[in-house]
Amino acid sequence: KHGRLDALVNTVGGYAGGATLWELETKVFDQMLELNLRSGYALSRAAVRAMLKQGRGAIVNVASKAALDHAAGAAAYAASKAAAVAMLDSLAADIRGTGVRVNTILPSIIDTEANRKAMPNADFRKWPKPEDIARVILFLCTEEAKVIHGAAIPVYGDS
Repeated sequence: KHGRLDALVNTVGGYAGGATLWELETKVFDQMLELNLRSGYALSRAAVRAMLKQGRGAIVNVASKAALDHAAGAAAYAASKAAAVAMLDSLAADIRGTGVRVNTILPSIIDTEANRKAMPNADFRKWPKPEDIARVILFLCTEEAKVIHGAAIPVYGDS
């Protein structure tokens, strides 16, 4: 009905931290899973069906450095991002050889106004800019990246 689907970029996500696991409210844990895991599940599930039919496409999920580098007080966030990486890695294995590519990027703290306000004493110069993240995503959606599949790519800037 709408033509082909060339790319899906999942940037849905959120952060809640500052509580130890034993202080973490179940509601907050569930919110992190909903935002950071279920969104990627729903979007990828819908997109991959169309992409498999056409024999091509690129899915890029934005996870976080926290998926691999777990900080204190961020159990729900780290768990949800790590689960998202594992889910997309499994999807990549499921569709290997179909012409559809799946990759995840793992940015560190991104230089946004919200992050600057949340961490006013941080060295913002070390954080990747949104446009740096966008360039990596755009590249992964192009034919030039056709040999990259099933990767979790760090985008840390100088942090």
